[in-house]
Amino acid sequence: MTTGVDSERPGAGAPGGSEAFPDDGEASRDAFEVFRDDWGIPHLRAADARALARAQGYVTALDRAWQLETERHRLLGTSASCLGAEAVDWDRFVRRARLADTARRCFGRLAPETAAWVGAYVDGVNDGLAEGASRAPEFAAVGRAPGRWEPWTPLGVWLSTHILFAGFPTKLWREEVAHRLGEDRMTLFATDGPGTAGSNGWLLSGGRTASGAPLLAGDPHRFIEAPGVYQQIRLACPEFDVVGLAVPGIPGIAHFGHTGGVAWAITNAMADYQDLYREQLRRTPEGGVEALGPEGWYRAHAHTETIEVAGADPETVEVIETDRGPVIIGGPGGASGGDQGGGPDADASAEGPRAISLRHPPRVTGELGFDVLPALLRARTVADLDTALDRWVEPVNVVLAADTAGGTLHRVAGHVPVRPDVNRLRVVPAEDPAYAWREGEAAPLPRTGAAGPGGIAVMANERGLAAPLGVEFAPPHRARRIRELLGARTDWSPAAMAAVHTDTRLASSRPLLSLLARAPGLGPAAERLRDRLLRWDRHMDADSTDATLYARLRTDVVHRLAGHPALKGVTSADDPWRSAAYPALFHLWLAAVPRIGYALESLLTVGLLPYEDRLAVVAASTEAVAAAAEETPPGPWGELHRLSPWQALPDLVPDEETRPGLAGDHDCVLSTSGVPGVTDLFARGPAARYVWDLARREDSRWVVPFGASGVPGSAHHRDQTPLWARGALVPVVTDWDLLHPTTRHPEENPAMTAAEAATAGPAVPVLRAAVHEQKVEGFGTVRLVPVDPSADVDLLHGWVTEERARFWGMGDHTREQVREVYEFVGSLPTHHAYLALRDGVPAALFQTYEPDADPVGECYDVRPGDFGIHLLIAPAEGGEAVKGYTDALLTAFIGFVFRDPARLRVVVEPDARNGKALARMVRVGFELGPEIVKPEKTARLAFLTREAALRLA
Repeated sequence: MTTGVDSERPGAGAPGGSEAFPDDGEASRDAFEVFRDDWGIPHLRAADARALARAQGYVTALDRAWQLETERHRLLGTSASCLGAEAVDWDRFVRRARLADTARRCFGRLAPETAAWVGAYVDGVNDGLAEGASRAPEFAAVGRAPGRWEPWTPLGVWLSTHILFAGFPTKLWREEVAHRLGEDRMTLFATDGPGTAGSNGWLLSGGRTASGAPLLAGDPHRFIEAPGVYQQIRLACPEFDVVGLAVPGIPGIAHFGHTGGVAWAITNAMADYQDLYREQLRRTPEGGVEALGPEGWYRAHAHTETIEVAGADPETVEVIETDRGPVIIGGPGGASGGDQGGGPDADASAEGPRAISLRHPPRVTGELGFDVLPALLRARTVADLDTALDRWVEPVNVVLAADTAGGTLHRVAGHVPVRPDVNRLRVVPAEDPAYAWREGEAAPLPRTGAAGPGGIAVMANERGLAAPLGVEFAPPHRARRIRELLGARTDWSPAAMAAVHTDTRLASSRPLLSLLARAPGLGPAAERLRDRLLRWDRHMDADSTDATLYARLRTDVVHRLAGHPALKGVTSADDPWRSAAYPALFHLWLAAVPRIGYALESLLTVGLLPYEDRLAVVAASTEAVAAAAEETPPGPWGELHRLSPWQALPDLVPDEETRPGLAGDHDCVLSTSGVPGVTDLFARGPAARYVWDLARREDSRWVVPFGASGVPGSAHHRDQTPLWARGALVPVVTDWDLLHPTTRHPEENPAMTAAEAATAGPAVPVLRAAVHEQKVEGFGTVRLVPVDPSADVDLLHGWVTEERARFWGMGDHTREQVREVYEFVGSLPTHHAYLALRDGVPAALFQTYEPDADPVGECYDVRPGDFGIHLLIAPAEGGEAVKGYTDALLTAFIGFVFRDPARLRVVVEPDARNGKALARMVRVGFELGPEIVKPEKTARLAFLTREAALRLA
């Protein structure tokens, strides 16, 4: 059922001419090749798996040097040495949790061949770091050079990335709720009401697709970081050829991949596999630490470390480990380490403050599951994949998979220890043997081989397959909505999946709107608001002002609930996040208002408040929001609901385009999750999107929030952001003939040294972020960068005032007038001006516009999908025209326009007297339209449809 797989493999029709990257002094088996597609996504090819791992490390260091350095510091607990005091809390936690030591242990238990494979990846990282760092301005900003990676560093990166995934700090919150509101209220805020997890995945059997083969699609929703947490990549050698989303710093492809024979994807299973123990510790006369265990007091491990802090004095932290695990909160009386608080009931023990230790599988077993990673790359069937996943450890995931033979898989993978159920709920006493793990045992993992009812399987963090393994899950709304959408047709294709990825129906609005419908005693303005919201379609669309009003009402209700006497024990001055007993790192899990916001659906349905109180709260909120709306009418939801990604360092040049306003909300399929009651900005959302096609891998699609490169200002730093923001995807290119062999990083300008690039400013066009980059065979690489009216005025004035540019209509303009024209163009959201660079040299002025927002739109019937362009070619160097020059540039411009699937037809309007331009347009496929009379000229319309452009391509 698959086609073309063999032709994608290295050596089968692959192009020559690419440059190998041998390691100096190594045998040729360590050589590898780097290709890039038009989006800068690396496609790597090598003679064997180990050389390929080295290539992956090398290219990741080139593209993501600063990101790798950030992750290395995070796992070592040395982030504050670069980022200052704000990173101390994290550094203290990872040192106390002994993540680096756990990574060393787990590396020591790897199979020898896996250890060598991971080591090859690390060698590649170290080979590429210096070059990658020379391009990354962040290193200069912090005055540091990149540090060397150790063989175990990738395991530490994996640990630090996922240590908080299972949400063990929620147990601290439940303890506080039980203590302050009563034991029977411990799970009052449990999130089978709205939760913070939001990943989606779905599998369609061949009976529901146009091709007759399975489709696998979804989007992991995580905290969005810049650069992104996923790296689009292809890894090819004689053993395998895999495309997928890698985690920078980790070899192979762990979570989302397509080998040509089998494809897989995951979501967080919401399993509970980390425990917190309340420890009793005491200081010995000689300064050591003892802990109380089931058999009495014993000597615990203890040592002190120093945290270097940029711009401040160093801080010390005492690292303590008991038989349960590392102590992450509190310590013995007089303990050093910066956070002396002993946690809940800190003064309850005569021996001194209590402390809390963390027990999790990798620390106990020395296994992290990295032996699975090479096996995933070699999988050809769901049976291969299933066998490999039996050794997965953490995080615990739900997995969907399908293969080209029609096989499907739906299972949980990971290690969940066997212990009492109460361990999953709360902090348990360390000295009581009843709460110990059953040594050597793991909970059975649910699985099913079927695609699901009706040929549909869905995973959306809900209480489903993994229910026996967890406590709190996401509500069922996303899973139900995905099934509803998928069940509506049986001809699904990769292109159609965007409709599911971007669905904005908010089912969790029902309880609040139901109370609103019955709210008593509303004034006239509040009644109008009620009627408006009850007519609302419940879609959190970016252009919806009703969605904004709903969000305002929800926020007001959250705050009124926080002020209700029934919740006083955990709000205001009694809010647990204010407690000095806990390190600041855990305050996010301990704050009451976000907890109320996420649990709003359940709090408005059942819970502490009588029905009449809930009605009164909603009525009061409706009055307040209605009054505010009378004074300040709501704007579109997308103006408020903007991306706010985490960055180790803020942008050197802030760019609003990287923080787009989006549709969606935390319980939509498009789960762009703000914090209800706190902020409408969102930091959690789709960290990638993918569609894996099991009929034709080359029809698969993917996208990430930013781009393939982590280098600010590079062409592929954030070129996928516009696509990601509107739900579009990038084609997965598998034909080697369509890729670009490269001997250098695609952002490198051969005419500039690294030092020149580092000191040059954004006024230099070649250093600006490109909106499009395309290699035109036999011509060079064309990049489109935004015009800077001030920096480019001399260049533009020289071009537009030449006699050859008389049809441009600016022959008599002064430099100041030219600058003003392009400042005005730049101020319009519908019009844009770009410089086209050919191999870094300005080659043309390219302008785009929306016809219905331009005077030309008054001269003809504008169709949906029409897109206007203007083109002015630069003077030929030396006065000699180059044959095919304009046609080559047009190829790139048309590629830019039609990469957006919403654009269906290009419109041009050259001067009717410009016979050369009209002839050129006809030659490349435009159809001539009527003449139109504009104030400045008589023009001739010409149109190029998407279909005609594709035929030309």
